[in-house]
Amino acid sequence: MAEKNLADEKRELRARLRAERDARDPEERAATDRRIQAAITALPEWGRSRLLLTYLAMGSEVETRAIIQAAWEAGKLVALPRVIGPHQMTWYQVDDLDGLEKSKFGVLEPPAQRRAEVNPEDAGTHALAIVPGLAFDRRGYRLGYGGGFYDSFLAAFAGTSVGICRESTLVDKLTVVEKYDVPVDVVITESETLYVRGR
Repeated sequence: MAEKNLADEKRELRARLRAERDARDPEERAATDRRIQAAITALPEWGRSRLLLTYLAMGSEVETRAIIQAAWEAGKLVALPRVIGPHQMTWYQVDDLDGLEKSKFGVLEPPAQRRAEVNPEDAGTHALAIVPGLAFDRRGYRLGYGGGFYDSFLAAFAGTSVGICRESTLVDKLTVVEKYDVPVDVVITESETLYVRGR
């Protein structure tokens, strides 16, 4: 019964946070996101990274296109995820954002081309991953979208993981954390950069 209650709590929290995020003024969101983007590119880990693993923002998510563009301009390899099965995704290199395919979840993904497949392990600690979430807490835990894809990925990731969210969705402690949830290393909002896990 406790598990069902937790699932219900997560579902209700996701719905509320999505509605609140969608209701924010687009210009205010854009201004906030520019500050988040600037904080990411100011990270020492950004400067050291050779590979950027990132999601492509949809709707009212924190925008990532400017981050992707900055990575290309800095000569970094950029990869986007493609879902390949339950809790599983593969990363593919992208040199532009043309030719992406819409998944069954409505997410734009790179086409599955083996020659473009990227193994994050090859970059080791020189990889930087931008992780989405509906909310993060000050310990680095996140409320995701329920697919479990990023928890599986983060469990084996050797680089630096960065969770990005707006200040309004950063909380002291999420109450819906479960044993398989994996925290990120850094949480960035428009006003704070929190190193929550040592490397």
